Amino acid sequence: MGTPEFAVGILEAIVQQGLHVVGVVTAADKPAGRGQQLKFSAVKEYAIAHGLPLLQPTNLKDPDFIAALEAWKANVHVVVAFRMLPEVVWRLPKWGTFNLHASLLPQYRGAAPIHWAIINGETETGVTTFFIDDKIDTGAMILSKKTAIDPEENTGSLHDRLMVLGKEAVLETLERIAQGDVATVPQIETGELKTAYKLNKENCQLDFHKKGKEVYNQIRGLSPFPVAWCHLIDGETRWAIKIYEAVFIETPHTEKVGQWKTSKKEIEVVVPDGYLKIKVLQFPGKKKMTAQEVLNGMHFSSQCRVE
Repeated sequence: MGTPEFAVGILEAIVQQGLHVVGVVTAADKPAGRGQQLKFSAVKEYAIAHGLPLLQPTNLKDPDFIAALEAWKANVHVVVAFRMLPEVVWRLPKWGTFNLHASLLPQYRGAAPIHWAIINGETETGVTTFFIDDKIDTGAMILSKKTAIDPEENTGSLHDRLMVLGKEAVLETLERIAQGDVATVPQIETGELKTAYKLNKENCQLDFHKKGKEVYNQIRGLSPFPVAWCHLIDGETRWAIKIYEAVFIETPHTEKVGQWKTSKKEIEVVVPDGYLKIKVLQFPGKKKMTAQEVLNGMHFSSQCRVE
C-alpha cells in the first residue's frame, strides 16, 4: 500500500526479491496540471507496468474494498507513504500490517519527515519499520536504520538515500516476520518530540528575519519539492518567486534585512547575520533559472526587497 515515488522503490525491491505480491493498493487518480487530466500515482504506474493486481479505494472502510482485500489472502500488508488505515484493514493479515516511515521514530511522526529533518537542521535521520496501530506512526517498532545528513544536501538527495535504506529495512523486516523472529520495541516518548507537519503554502514561505542558517535549511529542506518561496518587491511590481538553491555566508553587517542585492553575476539577500547567495530560483510563468540567467534578462532597482 503506497502512493508516491518513495513507495515505488520499496515495491520494486520486494518484487525483485522474488516475494509474491498478491496485490497493490494506491490512491485514486487525481486531476493535475492545467488541463486537469487524471494523473496516476507513481505506484499505480509501476503496478500496471508489472501486471500487479490493483485497488484504488476512496473509502478504506467500503465493504467492496474490504472484500477484495480479503480475496487476495495476503499474509502481511506493507505500507509506505499511504493513508491512515482503519482497524478492519490493518488487522486483516495473519502476520500483521507494518509501515515504513522515513524518520527515526518517535521523532518526526507525520506527513513530511524528510523535509522537516532538514528544515530543522538535523545531522542524522533514518527509517523505521513498525506495526500499525490505531494512531499515526505510534506502533511498536520492528527495526530502524540510521544515516547522517550532509550539511549541504537537500530533500531530493536525502529522499533517494532513504529509499535505498528503506528497501533494506523492509526486506529485513519481511524476513524476520516470515521466520517468526520479530521482537518489537515500544516507542518511548522522552524529551522534545518533533513533528513532521504537512507542508502547505504558509510553512513553505521564507522569513528573512530569521537567522541565515535557518533560512538556508528551509530552502534546502523544501527543494526540489514543494520549494520555498517569498515575495520579491521592486517598486510597484511584486512577484511570488521560488528559491531552489542558496548558500549562506555568515558575516556581520549593518545593512537592512530583506534587501535584494545584485551584481553582474550574483544575487544576494540580506539576513540578520549575513547574506544568502541565491543560486537557483524561479519567477512566475518562467522556467527554473540560475542567478546569472535571471540577471541576463532582468534588472532590479536598489530598493528591491524580499518579504
